[in-house]
Amino acid sequence: MKKLFIAILLLAATQLPFANIAKAQLTSLPSGGNKTASVSEWVGLTNVTIHYSRPGVKKRDGHIWGELIPVGYVDQGFGPSKAAPWRAGANESTNIEFSTDVMIEGQPLAAGKYGFFIAYDPNECTLIFSKNSSSWGSFFYKPEEDVLRVKVKPVPADKSVEWLKYEFTDQTPNSAVVALQWEKLVIPFKIEVDPVATQLASFRKELRTDKGFNWESWDQAALYCAQNKVNLDEGLLWADTATSVNFGGSKSFQTWSTKAMVLDAMGKSDEAADVMKKALPYGEMNELHQYARQLLLQKKSKEAFDVFKINYDKHPNVFTTNMGMARGYSAIGDYKKALAYAQKAQPQAPNQPNKVGVETAIKKLQEGKDIN
Repeated sequence: MKKLFIAILLLAATQLPFANIAKAQLTSLPSGGNKTASVSEWVGLTNVTIHYSRPGVKKRDGHIWGELIPVGYVDQGFGPSKAAPWRAGANESTNIEFSTDVMIEGQPLAAGKYGFFIAYDPNECTLIFSKNSSSWGSFFYKPEEDVLRVKVKPVPADKSVEWLKYEFTDQTPNSAVVALQWEKLVIPFKIEVDPVATQLASFRKELRTDKGFNWESWDQAALYCAQNKVNLDEGLLWADTATSVNFGGSKSFQTWSTKAMVLDAMGKSDEAADVMKKALPYGEMNELHQYARQLLLQKKSKEAFDVFKINYDKHPNVFTTNMGMARGYSAIGDYKKALAYAQKAQPQAPNQPNKVGVETAIKKLQEGKDIN
């Protein structure tokens, strides 16, 4: 009976949380004192994130490259791989993740998370992006899992770096160089993105969310297409959505003028002009004034005058519209009437720069010169 009682107690103990104490581990520093780290940077609209562990030189200067980090592929004595590259860090394999498709040293690489390995060579390193991003180190490396290999030249560093690190350098709106730095060596590689393709992909994705329930988002996407003269067919569809009654943009000068810009970029200038005529009744004073000035820059003097006149009739005898009429009459060569409006605008000037501008215009018109 005593033995049975003891057996029951032992069985009960295995059902208690305390039975798993031997399996639990407290948080401690990484193996070998190596530091875990991650670095993330946006390249255009692409997020690039690198997770890695940082080994230290630890007084091994001159013995890192070619010794601690062997040349090429080696048998590490553990795991199935008999020809493994370096894990590009310490401990777990280094991972690099791209939120969109990218180019690595001019070679395409799809969005995703990759294991990152390096076959070191003092003359030319091979960078390996593997679809295996979860194995420990490079002990389980398989070349058939490689997605991309590129070759780069290592560069001597200006000063020694104790703890291995990755940095983003030489950044432009659509590219950056990732530099692995350790001891007295830098291994750089260039990441490039297609800013237009990623921007359009971002628009398409976001327009399917709650952001697609207002005309401003559709107008923003259409305006991008017009300004960059890309994706114009789809841009016109986006402009049509912005000007529809569904999201409140049907009576917005901005949405109609954006649609006109898309049409103009498509070479449909007559249709663009018709759309702008439809937009005029919805224009605020400053919107109409700026549109008329754009027409002046396009050497469309008569059209500009007509818009200045519409604006003046809606907002008579204020500084902006008086100066608009001065510019409009000046553009069609009637300097006498232009001078009269400029003189009306002079006491209405809201600040010193505008006062100076009006005085300069008056002087030119008195000399019989165009102020535009």
